[in-house]
Amino acid sequence: MNAGQPLRVPVGPDAPRWSTFHGEKTLVVAARTVTSTARVLECLPALLRGDSRVAVVFAHDPTSAFNDGVLDLLHDSGCRVMEWEQLADAAPDLIVSASENIDVPEGDCPVLVLPHGIGFQKHVPDSRAPRSRLSGVVPDPLLESGRAWLAISHPGQEEQLLATHPKAAGRTLLVGDPCFDELLVSLDQAGSYRAALGVPDGQRLVVLSSTWGRTSLVGQNPDLPARLLAALPYDEFRIAAIIHPNVWSGHGAWQIRTTLAAALDAGLILVPPVHAWRPALVAADAVIGDHGSVTLYGAALGKPVLLASFGSDAVPGTAADSLGRAAPRLDPLGDMVRQIRTAVGEHTSERYRTIGEQAFDRPGQALAQLRTALYHLMGLPEPSPGFPPRLMLPAPEEAATTVSSWAVTTTASFDDERPVVTVRRHPAAVSGAEHETGQTFAHLACDDHERDRRLIESASVLIRRHALPTSAAALRWIGETLHRCPGCRLAAVALDGGGCLVGLRDGRVVEAAITGPAADPGLPAAAVYTLLRAGAALEDVMVTLRIGELRDEDVFLRLRPRSSAGPFL
Repeated sequence: MNAGQPLRVPVGPDAPRWSTFHGEKTLVVAARTVTSTARVLECLPALLRGDSRVAVVFAHDPTSAFNDGVLDLLHDSGCRVMEWEQLADAAPDLIVSASENIDVPEGDCPVLVLPHGIGFQKHVPDSRAPRSRLSGVVPDPLLESGRAWLAISHPGQEEQLLATHPKAAGRTLLVGDPCFDELLVSLDQAGSYRAALGVPDGQRLVVLSSTWGRTSLVGQNPDLPARLLAALPYDEFRIAAIIHPNVWSGHGAWQIRTTLAAALDAGLILVPPVHAWRPALVAADAVIGDHGSVTLYGAALGKPVLLASFGSDAVPGTAADSLGRAAPRLDPLGDMVRQIRTAVGEHTSERYRTIGEQAFDRPGQALAQLRTALYHLMGLPEPSPGFPPRLMLPAPEEAATTVSSWAVTTTASFDDERPVVTVRRHPAAVSGAEHETGQTFAHLACDDHERDRRLIESASVLIRRHALPTSAAALRWIGETLHRCPGCRLAAVALDGGGCLVGLRDGRVVEAAITGPAADPGLPAAAVYTLLRAGAALEDVMVTLRIGELRDEDVFLRLRPRSSAGPFL
């Protein structure tokens, strides 16, 4: 779209000369914010699937404080976009928007307003006046005109609406929630979504969900992602963050990534603001959230929920308010590992069932009911077949930064037939130095791709996760690494055929074979480091490696002949 140049196809007085499809009706989508535009883009293709009778154009309304990113989203989606000023001349048969805060031009075409969250759950700043307003409600003049139709997901929302906005009487359409239906139909894909996000088998995915504003999770606790990553064992948990598109639009990706830099270095999965939050939420083993819609979606899906904040802008009597009363609070100053384990262990899928029923009516039918309403308002018969497809969500793309350094704590026990080494790793980017006591040892381990020179120079263990093809190449890497980093006690490298070689400063080389899924060499290296510190034998020994509370693996250590070149000095 070029500024000042009106769109000529598929709308405009001269459009028939240039159009290929013979559109009987024109549907205009009012695109004002990223959140509302994305919501329409997520459901409209299924509603209009295979129907060339409807010409669709997106009218860009640039008046929102959160307008940044809308045009990029529309262009990336391949949409035809016109300036808002051209809307009056486009002669639309129906205007659709998931933003209630639009100034539509005079006319008689109906305006269908979809929710961009769940119902009328919170008060938000009013862009027209220095006050707050109920989110989701169109201005009174549009209600008075008789043109507006408000799509709702539950009959209780109509009762709530009429109590504060009596002019909305007779202007609601009960259609359900297409977004919730997509989440529901995708639930059995949780495992594949976790894998797509890069979460290893056996690990739990904790999803942080934040709405926007000062009372949101990131508004109240911007350091919570880093603190969680510091608290939760790296080999047992992954953390993802879903942050409201208004935060991305209002502050920009650079500000968000700078604020969360330590957490990102520690492996935070920062979910892109458009579309990808849905499979990420389905993948969650637990949700830590606030009063935003994503947290409520998670509860309604049967996920364990902890609330890290809950703003006073939540509307009393709504499903969100009910969740705020029912869900436990996360104490960031307490033992967050224990709180999360308790929330997951004591949770049942029925815990928030009544809250979900308070928000969503007729689950599974939303697209069909919304399509019926859409075609009725346009004055067109629905196409066949009668029901739109119920598609599962596409898998998300991996969005995590690779962790390259860890603060490692190990304990050694020699009471059983074989040594037992328990290892817990935490990303060094967010973790302080651990203290040693008795048979508890602490060390810093770094990958050879670590960029922080301070960490590399302080590391006791250096590892290479990218496997080398031969023992000769591995020994060469060990020698070069220990020579380059004189403060390092040992270096470990993965081998192509499995297992790894661990080279000690005194020239000894330990060959480590480990059971279970392919492990990065940092785990067997932690076992070797622990036995070395404990003064235990490294020759032909079987070790039980206890990876936190996740699993036990067997590690067989075989001492190779000492390097003929002598110690790795």
